Amino acid sequence: MSEEVLNGHSEKAYALLKADADKILKLIEVQMVNLTMPQCPLYEEVLDTQMFGLSREIDFAIRLDLIEHEVGKQLLSELERKLAGLHEASMKKP
Repeated sequence: MSEEVLNGHSEKAYALLKADADKILKLIEVQMVNLTMPQCPLYEEVLDTQMFGLSREIDFAIRLDLIEHEVGKQLLSELERKLAGLHEASMKKP
């Protein structure tokens, strides 16, 4: 496979993974605002399931050499940081 094709696939893989991470963030935002509090087991189950699924997608892309390990790790870390911020903000609400 040519470097150009591989680079195009890598960019597309990263864009898809980033979109999935953004969907998880939006799902959790909606859940926190409308449905349940972060202490709820349902919230934790949804979050754990979604994060596990994304981590498996990232692992798969890494194994295919579509993204570098550090890029995948950074994507997960960034999502975890944003989710922690949402959790903290929800805990401060009256």
